Amino acid sequence: MKYLSTRNNQLKETFTNVLFQGLSKEGGLFLPIEWPSIDINTLRDKSYEEVAFHIINPFIGDEIAEDEMYEIIQSTYKNFKHCKIAPLIKIDNNKYILELIYGPTFSFKDRVVAVAVSKAIEFGFDTVSCASTGNLANSVAAHAAEAGLKSCIFIPDGLEAGKILGTLVYGSQLIAVKGSYDDVNRLCSEIAVNHKWAFVNINIRPYYGDGSKSYGYEIAEQLGWKIPDNVVVPVAGSSLITKIWKAFHEFEMLGLVEKVQSKIFAAQATGCSPVTTAIKNGSENIVPVKPNTIAKSIAIGNPADGYYGIKTANTSGGYGEDVSDQEVVESMKLLAETEGIFTETAGGVTVGVTKKLIEQGRIKPDETTVICITGNGLKTQEALADCFEAPIVIEPKVNSFEEIFENSLTV
Repeated sequence: MKYLSTRNNQLKETFTNVLFQGLSKEGGLFLPIEWPSIDINTLRDKSYEEVAFHIINPFIGDEIAEDEMYEIIQSTYKNFKHCKIAPLIKIDNNKYILELIYGPTFSFKDRVVAVAVSKAIEFGFDTVSCASTGNLANSVAAHAAEAGLKSCIFIPDGLEAGKILGTLVYGSQLIAVKGSYDDVNRLCSEIAVNHKWAFVNINIRPYYGDGSKSYGYEIAEQLGWKIPDNVVVPVAGSSLITKIWKAFHEFEMLGLVEKVQSKIFAAQATGCSPVTTAIKNGSENIVPVKPNTIAKSIAIGNPADGYYGIKTANTSGGYGEDVSDQEVVESMKLLAETEGIFTETAGGVTVGVTKKLIEQGRIKPDETTVICITGNGLKTQEALADCFEAPIVIEPKVNSFEEIFENSLTV
């Protein structure tokens, strides 16, 4: 397989050279001279290792022996033993919830960190680090512990207790910084200059970000190699929303799905909505904000990929919408009571925004829609602490129960 640069169509390069160069000397991307054809029917019911092999191998040609390539892929997948398939749950004829909460720390960050830590090991780092609003902290600590790496993690002061404990339990060094996530992220960028650590969302961010593509792949696979009409994604730094969109188009390029026509919608909390505000205002640029919301896991006032998040929503024909903290709580309760799914506050944002988009007519009832739920509700119990009454206390006697059943208990 030979590759040409988009800025120099005379220079033919091998796969190996492309792999190590990245971009051409002129700054162009390398593309195959001829795109290989893949019959998706041959991939059905195969393992992920086999699917990966049949997709990747045609792009390599005879530079790496097939048995050696398959062994490399098998070895790679061993590093993802905790990252189970994210189930796509059908809640209506054409409405689905993508539960991105399966992994050692119960959030979608487990998948992206699996990629980042694998690359950190490959590059020879002995310490991993990150700036985090909580979920990433949990995941980096867990994966570092499993990989035998040291970890030093930075969070904004005042995070939920569950996320703090969920980081410390893995033996990580945890540092709380006075200020918002944006203050933490800036500090980490400065620390990275002096310490040779792998900051998963800073100096190895490209690999961390690409881990999110797996969710786009799984949406297509679980819908029978079809792309949904709409996807609603919670937005913090804007990596997830852009990578799901990218994954769809990669499958289109490979011939695994038909032309992508999905609309991608950005969901944020009103108290931290720089991306959705820009979309509503018709702007391509972010105006940083100071976060003030209970949805702390997506409370990033100056998102690193905000420009691309806006571009993804606009290019796809989607939109951006936000909800108040009260709407977040109501949506968390709605999802739990109707679907038996306890989501963290970010999921409440996604559900609440989806409801608004349907009411606005931006999502049609007959369209296939996927709602992304990115974290388990046990992580943010504080958000619901004042929403329920204390349990009724009775004596361990039948008549004690019957008394409250007749007078006040509703089932």
